[in-house]
Amino acid sequence: MVKKGETLTLNIDSLAYGGRGVARHEHCVIFVDKALPYQEVNAFIYKKRRGYGEARILDILKESEKRTDPVCEHFSHCGGCAHQHLDYTEQIEQKRRQVEDIFSRQAGIKDFQVSTIIPAQEIYHYRNKMEFTFSSQRWILSDEKEGAESDFALGLHVPRRWDKILNINACHIQQTVGNEIVNFVRAESKRLELKPYNQKTHNGFLRHLVLRFGINTGDIMVNFVTSYEKTELLVPLVDSLVSKFPEITSILNNVNRKKSDTAYGEWENILHGTSYIEENINDLTFEISSNSFFQTNTRQAEKLYAEVLKAAKLTGGEIVFDLYCGTGTMALYLARQAKEVIGFEVVKVAVEDAIRNSVRNGIGNVRFIHANLEKYSLDNSLPVPDVVVVDPPRAGLQGSAVKSVLSFGAKKIIYVSCNPSTQARDTLAFLQSGYQLKSMILIDMFPHTPHVETIGVFEPGI
Repeated sequence: MVKKGETLTLNIDSLAYGGRGVARHEHCVIFVDKALPYQEVNAFIYKKRRGYGEARILDILKESEKRTDPVCEHFSHCGGCAHQHLDYTEQIEQKRRQVEDIFSRQAGIKDFQVSTIIPAQEIYHYRNKMEFTFSSQRWILSDEKEGAESDFALGLHVPRRWDKILNINACHIQQTVGNEIVNFVRAESKRLELKPYNQKTHNGFLRHLVLRFGINTGDIMVNFVTSYEKTELLVPLVDSLVSKFPEITSILNNVNRKKSDTAYGEWENILHGTSYIEENINDLTFEISSNSFFQTNTRQAEKLYAEVLKAAKLTGGEIVFDLYCGTGTMALYLARQAKEVIGFEVVKVAVEDAIRNSVRNGIGNVRFIHANLEKYSLDNSLPVPDVVVVDPPRAGLQGSAVKSVLSFGAKKIIYVSCNPSTQARDTLAFLQSGYQLKSMILIDMFPHTPHVETIGVFEPGI
């Protein structure tokens, strides 16, 4: 019997979805923080529930043969790249096993197997968007001298601490110039005595620094999220930024007066350049606003869209619905091989971006509808779709969205997901409605993290 507070010697079998190591002891599954497959560890059980326990490593008795040396100086403290010390080939293998396990357990598909695995060619410097947080509560490292500055930070959250921010000098999954911008903004903000936000007291001005990059265009967007509007405070900082980094094409100020810690605002001000950056996917050009969704890994997004197009098997006569269409990237990518594509999106500014993108690329057989799919009822004036592409947020198809998708009666549903757990839940509803899961494609959009992108292809059963 596993008990809270005891120390056990455990052999780590695999990684669970979310990234923790999995061990078994006396018919109890134990999730071990920061453990790697094939390690033998002494672990302290800090939580016990019916059927499982949670533990942290005290000692590593046998190191995993799949361990590698992390390149990031912040690895021990930052939780962003939790698997940077695991061989990349093994990262992919563990993600495959996780997806297969989730669909076997949650969707009830026996002997489920991933059909295709597409690893990332670039495992560092791949992100085109990063969100950093300002804070008056800096995380102090154990080896820092007593009296180290603690009232200004610009970086990332310490794991399990919503109130503490770790200064980040170099994030290895974002663009190199992004690190230069972060360090410059931190130094300049302190020099100009701009006050960082305190999440406990809700005082302070600077809340977030959001960077977006056009990987294929070289465009750079810098977005300052502040707690109130006072653009004159930002003018000296903007002037310094433009002087230091003339390649920056857009500097914005999003104002978020709410207490919620979100990196977008109620409205925005243009401080330099345009309100968007441009990005190319193949021969298509897209305008991307500060708060619009765009796949964070451009290179893998190109592969994702190609796989969706291949799965759709369009002949030129199909009606395609693109649900959660964002800025219209997928819709426009598919449109040239379809009769018509209709995109649905709840974020109004994204719909506006999508319309501009369709005009920009000269694609006329698309239209975009501003709609909340959790509450949406199909307009009788719309045609019946042959293919439905759905790419929801991590929460999956919420509210009546599943019913909406099923009510379309499409001959094919292509479900793109960044969360296999909610995708498996929705898959069960599809199966119960007579659809069959024909294939599952795994695309690694997020190297060194527990996350993975999947494409499920569904067709009505015979």
